[in-house]
Amino acid sequence: MIPTQRLRLHPASPADARRLAHGGDGGWRWLGGGPGGGTRDLAGIVERADDVGWHRPPWGLYVIVREADQLAVGGTGFHAPPDVHGSVEVGYELAPAARGLGYATETLLALAGFAFTHPAVRSVTASTYPENTASQRVLQRAGFTRRDDLDGLHRYRLDR
Repeated sequence: MIPTQRLRLHPASPADARRLAHGGDGGWRWLGGGPGGGTRDLAGIVERADDVGWHRPPWGLYVIVREADQLAVGGTGFHAPPDVHGSVEVGYELAPAARGLGYATETLLALAGFAFTHPAVRSVTASTYPENTASQRVLQRAGFTRRDDLDGLHRYRLDR
């Protein structure tokens, strides 16, 4: 688990991810009734990686749980283990009712900080759609800098 001031990032096991990917709650109580599509997509990545023997904890899905009421407010995590250049890509998503409270920035800072505790990680990257200005502000508040766009997405990076 990765703690923050107000949140706990709980690692989702492959079994949890499988349940989340197929419409379940993964064993958590969710703000707004369930995880969003991005969390389910990342759960599917973990499920497929586990199916072929590529899942490498801690490089997977984390469920963002609000400490005050123990409700899951979103999902975050790593798309894969660090690549040969020491780069790891992250994603995050919050339930609509949890947005605008600083949880995304808090989550991203904790996730990047955790990644940098691993010697193989030299940079953390993230992508957003051009119209997702809220996520771009989160990345900037967390110290990420904009890089060249790729495949129509804005790319950001934070170096060790």
